[in-house]
Amino acid sequence: MDAERLLRFESFELDVRSRELRKGKDRIRLQEQPFEILRLMLERPGDVVTREELAHRLWPDGTFVDFEHSLNAAVKRLRAALGDDADNPRFVETLPRRGYRFIASLAGAMIAMPPVTPDYKARIAVLPFTNLSGDASQE
Repeated sequence: MDAERLLRFESFELDVRSRELRKGKDRIRLQEQPFEILRLMLERPGDVVTREELAHRLWPDGTFVDFEHSLNAAVKRLRAALGDDADNPRFVETLPRRGYRFIASLAGAMIAMPPVTPDYKARIAVLPFTNLSGDASQE
């Protein structure tokens, strides 16, 4: 589902399928963690994405990292890629001790790409029942 979307905001475009961030015709290098942070925020623009949600998305259970430092560094890399400023944000707003919020408007919202799985229609088949109990009252 979300692997088939193109997300646009201002002059940027995040192609979830190719995992690329573009500004116009230029590709902007975005590492895995900043990409996932941006993707999660763009899936819920205007909503607070908590630090806990980001930790769960970025570091699966059993991964041992200095979470605070690693998350702060990933957000800093994301802001650098977007040309954003933490003190005067255009895209990523920090909510201290809570999380982050994407504050820019999405251009054209989310554009659905053709689905990967074919359409199907639900079908149901009703077969005759056989009384296997041997009890005639169950017929």
